Amino acid sequence: MAKILLAEDEEVLRMLVVDTLEDEGYHIDEACDGEEAYQHIQKNTYDLILLDYMMPVYTGLELIEMLRREQNGTKIMMLSAKNQASEQQKVLDAGADYFMSKPFSPLELVDRIEEILSETT
Repeated sequence: MAKILLAEDEEVLRMLVVDTLEDEGYHIDEACDGEEAYQHIQKNTYDLILLDYMMPVYTGLELIEMLRREQNGTKIMMLSAKNQASEQQKVLDAGADYFMSKPFSPLELVDRIEEILSETT
């Protein structure tokens, strides 16, 4: 099954997403800030990275820019309450592959992840 990194500083949301994805059979690594996420990415290979936009240390946007400079081609989905069209475009221009607005239902997230992962196979 696919390996996913979830970087989300809001603990309750992180726990909800982790529980939901693990119930679907995904292997999940989790990070509570941008620095911890970056450390995971340096040590592991992921099929998908889910990033919160606003996190301590490195924002999701900063992480995307760092990863793309390093030629990391892993699929990235930004999760954000900043859902204005200009913010979404900024995220996509930085190198994210997908954007999902918060709040979202866990089932909606699972459906989107399944779509993304089926594109790469």
